[in-house]
Amino acid sequence: MAIYQALAELDNHPSTDEVVAHLSRTGRPLARASAYNGLEALVGKGLVLRADGGPGIARYELGHWWHHHFVCRRCGALIDVPCVAANEPCLQLDPALGLAIDEAQIIFRGRCTACQESS
Repeated sequence: MAIYQALAELDNHPSTDEVVAHLSRTGRPLARASAYNGLEALVGKGLVLRADGGPGIARYELGHWWHHHFVCRRCGALIDVPCVAANEPCLQLDPALGLAIDEAQIIFRGRCTACQESS
């Protein structure tokens, strides 16, 4: 529950290390391995989503709604982008492929508004 609450208190798709640091700051210390295992257990139950920003540090968020992400190539910001279909998998492949798809995520890349304005 502390991990779930930490995700609710944090924003911008925290990493495991950021969750651990937040828990420590708020008097709820937890080992990194325990935090990672807890996050993955919450992902497995559908309560938490991995915020897919591509290669790099795994980031997490509460699983309130299915969506995709935009990653700024300049500052690295990870921004939620609504899924037009509003549910998984948001995309459909040709059934002739014979694949059982249950999830599809799109990662948009470019420059965020702040980076566009500062250049």
